[in-house]
Amino acid sequence: MNVELFLRYLRYEKNYSSYTVLFYKKDLEQFVKFRSELRSDADAMPVESDDVRNWIISLSEQGLSPQTIARKISALRSYYRFVQSRGGPEDNPVVGVKLPKTRKALPSFVRPEQMERLFEKAFVANDFVSLRDRLIITMLYETGMRRAELIGLRDVAVDNNICELRVLGKRNKERVIPYGSMLQEAIETYRALRNEKVGETEYFFVRKNGMPMYDKLIYNIAHRELGEVSTVAKRSPHVLRHSFASAMLNDGAGINSVKELLGHSSLASTEVYTHITFEELKQSYKQAHPRAEKKGGHYGR
Repeated sequence: MNVELFLRYLRYEKNYSSYTVLFYKKDLEQFVKFRSELRSDADAMPVESDDVRNWIISLSEQGLSPQTIARKISALRSYYRFVQSRGGPEDNPVVGVKLPKTRKALPSFVRPEQMERLFEKAFVANDFVSLRDRLIITMLYETGMRRAELIGLRDVAVDNNICELRVLGKRNKERVIPYGSMLQEAIETYRALRNEKVGETEYFFVRKNGMPMYDKLIYNIAHRELGEVSTVAKRSPHVLRHSFASAMLNDGAGINSVKELLGHSSLASTEVYTHITFEELKQSYKQAHPRAEKKGGHYGR
């Protein structure tokens, strides 16, 4: 398997983020390792559908969720589509292989009141790292941008005079995100301190040495901060994106507007958040309506 050629294709032709490409790399390398341990002639023999089925069984026995298994098989399927597009074998060993049934899980999100508790927490305003980390959480929550978009955000792309920022999303598609006066003030404060402590930089968010942020660092910041106010199992930057979308819809924003702000290419990707708002409505009804939780009743007696 010529994995490296495929990964370069994803990164430079499909413009996938380095974070996504890393997942593809790990999944494909895991399959190669599994097959080499299963068959002594793995290098000499073409991959067969049974190899893929055996891998699925092995992953299931390891306790991996159907969603995780589906992601790994999707990486394998994409690889063989790439191989075929480059004149490789006509047979795709993944075609016809059935996956474990998955149940569509609702995105994890943090409630607005929990986010408010986070923003009410004290932090060291004249400390560059403390101020930067607070602004990272604020910007992820108030704009709904992706982690990769935040890391790649250029300083010139943040226009604090008109409260708009330009992000480069998937497939190098640029979009403009507006923001409010509170974020405007926070940006102004951060910029002044950053320029004083680090100097003017190409990227908006940087480390103390002036270098850009990276995936794991952004994840660690979100995980630490969200852990202070929420018990949600997933505490990642993407949870803040989910929280942005659900808060917008719960407050009456139109689904098409949310779609554009998130940079979704399809409305179907945005519609999943309407299920969150429906669950919120159900919970509000059960808590507020006097007869919502009553057992039994007079009807049918």
